[in-house]
Parts: sequence; C-alpha cells; structure tokens
Amino acid sequence: MTLIEQIDKDYIAAYKAKDDVKKAVLRHLKTAIKNRMVDGGGTITDEDVLDLVAKQIKQRKDSIDQYESAGRPELAEKEAVEIVALSSYMPPELSPEELEAAVDKAIAELGASSIKDMGKVMQAITAAHKGQFDGKVLSGLVRSRLS
Repeated sequence: MTLIEQIDKDYIAAYKAKDDVKKAVLRHLKTAIKNRMVDGGGTITDEDVLDLVAKQIKQRKDSIDQYESAGRPELAEKEAVEIVALSSYMPPELSPEELEAAVDKAIAELGASSIKDMGKVMQAITAAHKGQFDGKVLSGLVRSRLS
C-alpha cells in the first residue's frame, strides 16, 4: 500500500470516527498532495509525500514556538496534537546515538576535515536517513564535529 492510499484510508476512518483533528490534518495533507501532483505533472512518489508531511510538521513546530511566545498555550497544544497525527506517517526518528554514529560515518567516508565540508556531510546524511532527524540538531552536531 502506498503512502497516499494509507492517508486516504486513514482519512476515511477519521471521518467515520468523527475525529475532527485527524480529519482536518489529513484533509490539509491531501490538499498539499494534490497541489504537488498538479505541479509535478500528475505523479507523486512516497518520498514526495514524506517531504510534504515533514514540511507540515515543521510548519506546526514553528507555529508552536510563535504561539508560546505570544502567550497562547491552547493554540500551541492544538498544533502539538496535529504534529502527533502527522508523525505517524514519518519513519522513526534516529536516537541521538544513532545520529552521532551516522555523522561520524559520513565524515569518515567523505574524508571531511573542515567546516567547509559541512554541506557534503549534511547532504550524505540526508540522503541516507531522510525524515529521521531534526535538521537543527544535525546541523549543530556536524558543526561541532567539524570544528
């Protein structure tokens, strides 16, 4: 079953269960998928869908930061619930130890020695572990290893 089919199936289940939060989240995701399909000529892969899910999760994390700084915890909580609903479509996140091991492996394979090689290392890790880490955490880790 493709990721799009799974999202459609989950949307129908949320609709029948009257789960308004999940139904709204999946409706937005399905709209983003259709927009990407129109832009891309009618075809979309599971990897494209994962990119869209990751983008929506990132948007919600940014919204949480803004709501908390504005003193609106109830809206931040709503965004956090939506993140949980979207996270079920992402691959499992790497543990800090696994991420450190991936960084060390990429640095060794690429022969990276200075901060100038940071882009190459980031690209290699992203290709190998797409959607399994927080970009800010990875960036900080790579920067500390190459400094």
